[in-house]
Amino acid sequence: AAKSPNEKVVGADKSDNSDASKSDKHADGEHGEHAGKGEHAEEHAHGGHGEEHAHGAGGEPLGHRFEDADKWAKRFDKKGRKSWQMPKEVIARMKITKGMRVADIGAGTGYFLPHLSAAVGEKGSVVGLDIEKDMVRYMRERAKKEKLGNVTAEISATDDPGLAPSSLDRVLIVNTWHHIADRVGYAKKLAKGLAEGGTVTIVDFTMEAKHGPKKSHRLLPDSIVKELKAAGLSAEIITEKLPDQYIVVGSK
Repeated sequence: AAKSPNEKVVGADKSDNSDASKSDKHADGEHGEHAGKGEHAEEHAHGGHGEEHAHGAGGEPLGHRFEDADKWAKRFDKKGRKSWQMPKEVIARMKITKGMRVADIGAGTGYFLPHLSAAVGEKGSVVGLDIEKDMVRYMRERAKKEKLGNVTAEISATDDPGLAPSSLDRVLIVNTWHHIADRVGYAKKLAKGLAEGGTVTIVDFTMEAKHGPKKSHRLLPDSIVKELKAAGLSAEIITEKLPDQYIVVGSK
């Protein structure tokens, strides 16, 4: 049964002064757009999903911070992103139905939030999670401005999404997975937060992609499948039409 739009799925409230908000980056990465500089600039693109977030493929900090959300929004939400991010394609692959409970981890400026909001409908709920408190502030203001009544935003930690047990039907992680240091450990926490039949959809950059982080920070989709399976989820690389990215889906 779906929870009310305003019911939190995070396990514990995290204040704006939490250590998570001060950490180098996000375990979730605003869909790749919490970008950085140069090649990394597009990464935290997702809004988080931009093109780059917090940690490298081996978990090492990339050295970027995304504290000024208004500044990063100009990059994360630029019009040209739609052509390669293809949000409608991503949402379609998530197989969301009305009333579902969804989290966007590493949501950044909330690029995917309007799409997720429409997919779950009035009786569903969407929460945008990010480690940067200014990104959370921006998402909350965005939800209010765009009248996304079923959307909330919360701070999360780099090593823990902070999800209540069995509280979510779908989780979206765009351009962020490669930033997480202990990906198997993080996946285990995601698995606990998923309801039976729930899924986590990971979107990240191919080795050949024109966007995204430098190749040394990219991951092969097969490695993500192994990480999700190690966390107790079934996992597969699914067919999609994205020009620069792949999609891996883990199921509980």
